[in-house]
Amino acid sequence: MREPAFWYRPRSPTSLLLSPLGALYGAITARRMARKGFDAGIPVLCVGNYHVGGAGKTPTVLALTKLLRELGETPVVLSRGYGGRLHGPVMVDRERHTASDVGDEPLMMARDAPVAVARDRLDGVALAKSQGATLILMDDGFQNPLLLKDASLIVIDSERGLGNGKLFPAGPLRAPLKPQLARTDALVLIGDGHAADQVAAEISARGKPVLRARLKPDAASLAQLFGKRVLAFAGIGDPERFFRTLRACGLEVISTRSFADHHVFSSAELAALAADAQREQLTMVTTEKDLARLSGSDGVPDAIVPFAVQLEFDDPARLKQLISEQLYKARERRFSTR
Repeated sequence: MREPAFWYRPRSPTSLLLSPLGALYGAITARRMARKGFDAGIPVLCVGNYHVGGAGKTPTVLALTKLLRELGETPVVLSRGYGGRLHGPVMVDRERHTASDVGDEPLMMARDAPVAVARDRLDGVALAKSQGATLILMDDGFQNPLLLKDASLIVIDSERGLGNGKLFPAGPLRAPLKPQLARTDALVLIGDGHAADQVAAEISARGKPVLRARLKPDAASLAQLFGKRVLAFAGIGDPERFFRTLRACGLEVISTRSFADHHVFSSAELAALAADAQREQLTMVTTEKDLARLSGSDGVPDAIVPFAVQLEFDDPARLKQLISEQLYKARERRFSTR
């Protein structure tokens, strides 16, 4: 879906009209979140967000995967596989699967980490453990109560924050903020904005860490685009953030095209993009997530450049200490209940 613009306006008649539905949705979600989840038997770290739409969860999952390996762990990413047709459980195989099979994000992440896709997360846990996982790294699922989470790291785009702070569909929140804050073990603010400062202050007041991080472009991607005029397109939660990133890197973005999150590009749309780029002599660039969705499709232009980014934390030592402590607590809790 494409996020409604009124979600990010302070006052909106549409939001006011939808508020009763939001209150009902929020009450149901809050009740579900209070349920006790199933213990996977190994630590479960969840990377989630408070709201609908993109915030930077996927780069955070990949950064944590790298850190966990440095700590001697064998993490397996668990994803619902949004947008894919396979219910699973299945380990993502980039040689065999496409985004239409397992979803664009799992397919992209599988380049750097083992990824299990399962609509039923308990089946996904069993599959991950059969692969030798020492812990589960959940991509999303913060509001889902089925699986017990040992620690939840919440990601927020510091430029966008939580929008109007109202509950879906009146706003972007997936559940009332108070119970979500209570279940947060750490907050990750991505970028240099201040839209999430109030939430960060509330998390800090609860004695929980707030970590700052930034998306850094891959040097090879920059080299391919340096000095070229660009047509940028994206079908992600916040395409404008992608376009801002390109401009912040000094790239000459002449034209942009925005599509809904997880958008499935038709051959006609791709042909139109290619024609526009050729007419104005522009280089086509998109996100790695979008390119994963395009792989295996017909009519994909050869000249599309994927713009790769990595998440870098301002204080990686603090992140490492936090994760180490959470893993120790998770294992100590299980050992003490034997």
